[in-house]
Amino acid sequence: MTESHETHSAGTPWHLWLVGILATIWNAFGAFDFTATVTHWAPYMSNYTESEQAFFYSFPLWQYIVWGVAVWTAFIGSILLVMKKKLAFPVLSVSLLAALGSMIHGMALKDAPEGVSNPVFSAIIILIALLLAVYAWWLTRRGVLR
Repeated sequence: MTESHETHSAGTPWHLWLVGILATIWNAFGAFDFTATVTHWAPYMSNYTESEQAFFYSFPLWQYIVWGVAVWTAFIGSILLVMKKKLAFPVLSVSLLAALGSMIHGMALKDAPEGVSNPVFSAIIILIALLLAVYAWWLTRRGVLR
């Protein structure tokens, strides 16, 4: 008689739901901000001064692409996390790299209007992106994400 080989998968920890849902909500705001900015959605953009709007609208195409990759991969990665897909780790890693590139470029700009650049908020965004990527990696290693 042969032994059956059962695969023991890790159960879903409670914190996956908490982190995944909060991450999805957080990253949905980023995706919304990006979309409202690139589409020049007046109800949203009216929160900014004319000089701030002109600044945002003056970004080169590559900056919009990097920013879009950062926010949309973060949003998709968060959904993948909730779905317990191991693809969450590489997607969230791409988001982290794109966010770093976007933030480094943004911090280097000298012509930004007063109040547009917030280093503390930028650091929080990068920290959250890093923590989400590490969290997805950790869950993948534990066999939670498949």
